[in-house]
Amino acid sequence: MDTISNMIIQIKNAGNAGHNRVLVPYSKLKHSIMEILKKEKFVKDVETLSQKGKKMLAIDLFMENRIPKIKGVKRISKPSRRIYQKSSDIRPIKYGYGALILSTSKGIMSGREARRASLGGEALFSIW
Repeated sequence: MDTISNMIIQIKNAGNAGHNRVLVPYSKLKHSIMEILKKEKFVKDVETLSQKGKKMLAIDLFMENRIPKIKGVKRISKPSRRIYQKSSDIRPIKYGYGALILSTSKGIMSGREARRASLGGEALFSIW
């Protein structure tokens, strides 16, 4: 099962349903992805909770008049097919309004950061 795609679809669906907060199971990878989305201003806040003995990530979403900031997501690299991009191949998503999330040798980065650092990596997903 693909845990990253489950997480990003849960976030998108919660925003479309008008929820302000989403709880997803914790992992270090998910937490670092959420920190990047927080830095890119797609989510308000991320915190770690313990619920019934299990670690969870509580994600607060940006909502403006019950309209979510996250309009769509697209999973690029899947467990069955990995997609890698060079730093020269990284392009803006939705004319700069979106973000590409990459897994690089220096950790999880947005497309803008990876291009500035001249790093390529596995393209996880794009969000807008």
